[in-house]
Amino acid sequence: MTTIRVLLADDQALLRSAFRVLVDSEPDMEVVGEASDGAEAVRLAKEQRADVVLMDIRMPGTDGLAATRMISADPALARVRVVILTTFEVDDYVVQSLRAGASGFLGKGSEPEELLSAIRVAAGGEALLSPAATKGLIARFLAQGDAAGDGHDPARSERLGALTVREREVLVQVAGGHSNDEIAERLEVSPLTVKTHVNRAMAKLGARDRAQLVVIAYESGLVRPRVE
Repeated sequence: MTTIRVLLADDQALLRSAFRVLVDSEPDMEVVGEASDGAEAVRLAKEQRADVVLMDIRMPGTDGLAATRMISADPALARVRVVILTTFEVDDYVVQSLRAGASGFLGKGSEPEELLSAIRVAAGGEALLSPAATKGLIARFLAQGDAAGDGHDPARSERLGALTVREREVLVQVAGGHSNDEIAERLEVSPLTVKTHVNRAMAKLGARDRAQLVVIAYESGLVRPRVE
């Protein structure tokens, strides 16, 4: 069994301690380090060869947003996945974190099973993080974040031109928060074929994972956010 190496980044020692007990209780996970600020998180992610960083968004000094950008920009940390932890799920910083390279986000009030599932999902890079409401929140964040404009990034749209028709169809489904199996059923193809299309779309669009594909789909205008 491959062990998922988890790094905890939160300025509250009590929370880090609680997360450590939870993560270390799982046979397929281990906590490899704790950081109290973003700069320390970036350093430890590299030193401890972390697979997933549970990153608090608000920390003194270098915050979680800046740390996520630093991890995303470092080729040596290309395989590191960041899961943003936030007290308020409806938070303007969350969409910035996703744009900066985070694989997703989770509220600190989530159930333990949701947190453990998020770690496994992020490590595997197979799907957007739970809860299911995430895709709706991302849509609202993007709509709010681009209120000054039309929410349409021309540069992103041009890059979509490199995708095949099928890859664009799959991207739309990914943006809807659907898993590979669900997309396969909808498009009447095999899950392996869907995975191939997703991987090719990620490569062509320069996306680190599926969460980034969702952001690109909205920013390019391929999928329009619906604000309820």
